[in-house]
Amino acid sequence: MDKELKKLYSFGRKNPTSMFPCGFVNENITNITNVFNKAECQIFELEISREEYIKLENKIMSKNILITEKPSVAMEFAKVLGINGARKDGYLESNNWIVTWCVGHLVTMSYPEKYDEKLKLWRLDTLPFMPKEYKYEVIPNVEKQFHIIENLLKREDVDEIYVATDSGREGEYIYRLVEQEAGVKGKKRKRVWIDSQTEEEIRRGISEAKDLDEYNSLSDSAYLRAKEDYLIGINFSRLLTIIFGRRAATKLNEERISISVGRVMTCVLGMIVSREREIRNFVKTTYYKIVGEFGDEQSSLKAEWKVTEKSKMYNSNKLYNETGFKKVEDARNFIASLQDKKAIVSEVKKAKQKENAPLLFNLAEIQNECTKRFKIKPDETLEVIQSLYEKKLVTYPRTDARVLSTAVAKVISKNLNGIAKGYQDEEVQGYIKKMVDEKYSTNIVKSKYVNDSKITDHYAIIPTGQGYENFGGLTALQKDIYKLIVKRFLCIFYPAAEYNKLSITINIENEEFSATSKVCTKLGYLEIAKSKQNSEKNVDKQVEKTEKCDKKENEISEELLKVLKKGQEIGIVNFETKDAETSPPTRYNSGSIILAMENAGKLIEDEELREQIKGAGIGTSATRAEIMKKLERIQYIQINTKTQIITPTQKGEVIFDVVNGSMPDMLNPKLTASWEKGLDMVAKKEINSDEFMEKLENYIRLKFRKLVI
Repeated sequence: MDKELKKLYSFGRKNPTSMFPCGFVNENITNITNVFNKAECQIFELEISREEYIKLENKIMSKNILITEKPSVAMEFAKVLGINGARKDGYLESNNWIVTWCVGHLVTMSYPEKYDEKLKLWRLDTLPFMPKEYKYEVIPNVEKQFHIIENLLKREDVDEIYVATDSGREGEYIYRLVEQEAGVKGKKRKRVWIDSQTEEEIRRGISEAKDLDEYNSLSDSAYLRAKEDYLIGINFSRLLTIIFGRRAATKLNEERISISVGRVMTCVLGMIVSREREIRNFVKTTYYKIVGEFGDEQSSLKAEWKVTEKSKMYNSNKLYNETGFKKVEDARNFIASLQDKKAIVSEVKKAKQKENAPLLFNLAEIQNECTKRFKIKPDETLEVIQSLYEKKLVTYPRTDARVLSTAVAKVISKNLNGIAKGYQDEEVQGYIKKMVDEKYSTNIVKSKYVNDSKITDHYAIIPTGQGYENFGGLTALQKDIYKLIVKRFLCIFYPAAEYNKLSITINIENEEFSATSKVCTKLGYLEIAKSKQNSEKNVDKQVEKTEKCDKKENEISEELLKVLKKGQEIGIVNFETKDAETSPPTRYNSGSIILAMENAGKLIEDEELREQIKGAGIGTSATRAEIMKKLERIQYIQINTKTQIITPTQKGEVIFDVVNGSMPDMLNPKLTASWEKGLDMVAKKEINSDEFMEKLENYIRLKFRKLVI
């Protein structure tokens, strides 16, 4: 007790549900006899100074502070930590814990004029702008919350800081900027890294929290990403506007125009404009295939001709491609040359084919799927899944991985059991019942759906099997997207779809005709994937595959199949020409462009470089949707609200032409993907920050030397 007998400290568990075993607790002295009536104790006395007493008191009564990225997440942590006290202005507090929250970014990089007022004017003699020390400032509309957090972090009774912002590069950056701007020093800091917001996962994240310094390389990568976007955006937007702004404005019949350039944004604009011009310049070409019908009038099959090295048409300029002629006359003349020739069955192949369920959803995949099914933008999809995450229904959404970790795979039955008990959906319950009845294995550890090497920060998006107390409050769209995630998840436990595949090759002298037949014999996972969740118009790849299961492709009759053998002669019923047309590439929609951004590295022609930046895309899962929003906001692109089809605006095409004529590499995924790879290497400690910044600044200087004479 203290000298005034007003405080009593006990040593034990701070909270009955807490994962922390012990600590000093300030007890209510009036209830002490009821709580500790059977406790034995010993009392010792030590003479100390008043100053020493205050220090000791602060130490005994020290608190931990936990900071999240948004208020709703903070509430979930507060529940787990047993904080039942009243919500204060910007935080919650108990005897042992303070829980507070950011509201997204609280701190941002300062514009050049904050370095020097003269830099407010866009002039060549002030470029390139590359400060040695970067300035940051609190964002005005969230200044109040910043100062609340600042004061909390600096409180003398706060001993340890638990960082629980989103578990990723951007979440790391949000906290580090707050700490930096607040000038927090001398505090222990730990990082809470979680994959879902279930109570179990939050407890694990807090109890296993690592020293924040272990995430310094991730923090370095986040700072560098921001500096890269800042330097490229400011320098090249100003440079191109100064040089080409008037010319661009004239083309658009505007008085003046600002040319906005971004590391990722400009590259994406390039992809959209290039695709649009491909479509615009596309000229439809008709070519002519040859189809032969073989057998007899009672039983026959159709087979298509294809040029081979043995063919007399090999390397002929009369061919449009390997399966067709440029002119119908040449095709007919070729048919005439085959008349009265013998047709011989050269090959009959029978095979069984299996097709496993697709990999799980990452953010890009489900954004694309939701655009197709529900005609919504990627940022809307992310908003929905973020909400499902905060309601404990699904795991962390901003992930690039499409597989699970070994650790999660070993306890995946928890998720399945949770769905079986809590998810009141008749269709889904039917799938689970079949899993049980048919004794489908849930041991997926050695399957393609589990791969630790393909996971960086987080595993794929899956249902937690929890949070159903929040399900009733979901919107129809939230429920639909949740069901989509559940069904993709259940697919991986179902057997593969099975097919019987038959291929027949027929030779007429040195000319080859081939036919294939593929029949689905077992639906497997397609039983789940086949169901159309929304409108009948919304048909995905799995649905298409299932529909093919219901009928034979290029049907080969059973009667003919029984008599066909390799080397035997087969009758020729007739030949015909078949018109075929080339098709233009399809426009991106708001979902497919996200996938294209994720897989941008595959567009690089240089094989060595492509392999070097394997896995690197344009932007990150957390930023791609925002990039699309910005392109639309600055009127470089337009997105059809009904179809989600993307087309460039006239302004967007003018900007494209400016960049293409001055800095064409900014439009190439090669450059953007390589920068993204560099950031990843910093995060993995393969290179340091200084190396990255040196390359970045050298690139900017080189571009300026080429453009400014």
